[in-house]
Amino acid sequence: MKTVVNQVVSTPLGAFFVLLVAASLEVLGDSFFQSGLYRSTGVSRAGWFVVGIAVLGCYGLFVNLPQWDFGKLLGVYVALFFVVAQVVAKLRFQQSPTPPILVGGGLIVAGGLVITFWKG
Repeated sequence: MKTVVNQVVSTPLGAFFVLLVAASLEVLGDSFFQSGLYRSTGVSRAGWFVVGIAVLGCYGLFVNLPQWDFGKLLGVYVALFFVVAQVVAKLRFQQSPTPPILVGGGLIVAGGLVITFWKG
């Protein structure tokens, strides 16, 4: 399994895909905890926590399975995390980004592009 994942992340598109899946798992896991904390009670609350734990566990395994220089890819990851977080906020919680979030997010994405593509 590790060999296949290492082959996938050896290409830029493969690494992007793995980071996108990792960011999606992390954001969704966090959103499940938020649902448990603020949008449910009783058994439903416990269910959200269990699902959140499972998804965040999958995130931890998925992002750490490849043998890669994660620090080098951190710029892309942070930018993907921001974008996925905004999509999930809109779809799950009907929260639209405000102008400061859009401007700050644009800076995050720009920073991710600089970290990724600046050869120096």
